[in-house]
Amino acid sequence: MEAYTSFARVYDMFMDNVPYEEWSAYLVSILKEYGIEDGILLDLGCGTGKMTRLMQKYGYDMIGIDNSYEMLDIARESSNEDILYLLQDMREFELYGTVKAVYSACDSLNYILEEKELEQVFSLVNNYLDPKGLFIFDMNTIFKYEELLAEYTFAETRDRGSFIWENYYDPEEQMNEYDLTLYIQEEDNKFLRFQEIHYQKCYTLETIQKLLEKAGMEFLAVYDGYTKNALQEESERFLIIAREKGK
Repeated sequence: MEAYTSFARVYDMFMDNVPYEEWSAYLVSILKEYGIEDGILLDLGCGTGKMTRLMQKYGYDMIGIDNSYEMLDIARESSNEDILYLLQDMREFELYGTVKAVYSACDSLNYILEEKELEQVFSLVNNYLDPKGLFIFDMNTIFKYEELLAEYTFAETRDRGSFIWENYYDPEEQMNEYDLTLYIQEEDNKFLRFQEIHYQKCYTLETIQKLLEKAGMEFLAVYDGYTKNALQEESERFLIIAREKGK
């Protein structure tokens, strides 16, 4: 099944625990640390565009790429005409020119299931970055997949919907599957049931560093999520900063 179709309708409602404002402020602080205070940014895997809109408020010119028509439809409804949204697969995306920085949030890159394809994403990012442009992205850690998601089932309820998330993690293949059952309230107050299956791949930090190098990028730093803290064994998310080199 294709991911983020039915779920797109209620994505922001169920993601209300994600600190987008804090994350966007953090991204801006990193960008300014490396001298990027304005210009064009690319939000890779932008979803409904929540982070894209926040970054625009900081004065950046924004492009958002996602391969879910449903998610981008919501993004366009919520944004002004100054944000360019492109319906593209990040494994083969195309831009009209280069950008000062690319970022990817909310473990979007874990949806790339093959190392070769992830290397291709990194190569495209490197290609479309200005000389010494930044690439900032987060990914889920092995600890999160093995200990926090594992073989557990999660459920949440909101006023207009609820979901059941059945998780399965294969440590040998380092592949995570979560089966979503959604109950979404319609205008007549009836609830419709939808199902989606999502797959994510777990990558080690060493693999990510190797793929960045093969793609021609320079690895700069890794942190425990959206902090300046060192990565820990129990970190749930790592955030990587890389830089274009060679242009």
